[in-house]
Amino acid sequence: MVGAFYAPTLPPELYGLGTYGPYAMALAAALVAWWFNRERSFVLAISLLAAFALNDRLPNDLTFVVFATLVPLNTLAALAVAERGLRLGRVWRWIALLVLEAGFVWLLDPAVENREPFQNFLLHSPPTPLLARLAFAAAFAAAVARAWPHHTPLELGVAGALASFFIACEWILEPRVFGAFVAASAGILIVSVMQESWRMAFRDALTGLPNRRALEEQLRALAPPYTVAMVDVDHFKKFNDTHGHDIGDQVLKLVAARLAEVEGGGRAFRYGGEEFTVLFPGQRVAETMAHLEKLRGDVELYKMTLRGADRPKDREEGEKRRTARPAGPQDFERTDQLLSVTVSIGAAEPGRRMKTSAEVVKGADEALYRAKERGRNRVSR
Repeated sequence: MVGAFYAPTLPPELYGLGTYGPYAMALAAALVAWWFNRERSFVLAISLLAAFALNDRLPNDLTFVVFATLVPLNTLAALAVAERGLRLGRVWRWIALLVLEAGFVWLLDPAVENREPFQNFLLHSPPTPLLARLAFAAAFAAAVARAWPHHTPLELGVAGALASFFIACEWILEPRVFGAFVAASAGILIVSVMQESWRMAFRDALTGLPNRRALEEQLRALAPPYTVAMVDVDHFKKFNDTHGHDIGDQVLKLVAARLAEVEGGGRAFRYGGEEFTVLFPGQRVAETMAHLEKLRGDVELYKMTLRGADRPKDREEGEKRRTARPAGPQDFERTDQLLSVTVSIGAAEPGRRMKTSAEVVKGADEALYRAKERGRNRVSR
């Protein structure tokens, strides 16, 4: 903000940057959000574009009060509905809403001559009127709530863009500062959409671990020594068939959580299906065996509770049922099961026989099968 305020005046040949730069950034943010099918970012981006255009073409008190209030309200409306992308005509609904809002400003424009409405404490400006501040607070809180607890780049980006636009509105009387922060708000949206797309491309949606593509990126950048360990859940297909896919997904999450805590500088990846990979940069196989053995033991010792089919999910209902009848052989609490799983692990490192990363992964896979042939629930090299 200080830099934008005290920055030297642009030379005449660059005056267009101050005028058209925010237009270009907001339009680029809208196009990026549309291309990556991100509804909330698109709504905020086109709202920013409309707000800057209104202030540029029709600068008055009414325009400021309206766009300072409607930009966060539009964002709040987008945050209130489920993110379904911009397909099925939803993009045109939001554009139609913006057109209606612009028409609303045009119809009320004559009211600017009568300044009495703007003396109301809710609408008095500048700086940002109280009504707009309340809208900003609600939209910002909703964006943070959406981001919690996973802190997704997309929702954090919406919150950051709102904060930047609020600063722009606080400095509405300084055109350079206002334009700089509108452009910054659009830039935050662009970065957040790109970061979210990267996260989806390189993160496994079920477990939250980096996926196989991320592993391949890491392997390409590694030089020996390093160790690749392949981890497979024992008898997973049988477990899945017996207890169902929902429980199978819980098992994969359980194993992934244990793998994410691996010691010795290892990093876990979801390789595919029930198979995971742990990568140890800068370490030989012998140096990683103790860590892999501890990892195997941690998975084996962890017990997962499988709820009984007749056990109520509501805690209060469970309390009522416990006090309504004495515990007995058929009591619903006793239908719960404690389940545990084991993993087999195979490890390999580059050497004379395995020179490329693909060959090391294959060698770790072969070691994994040796672990399974020897009875499972063990580490092999």
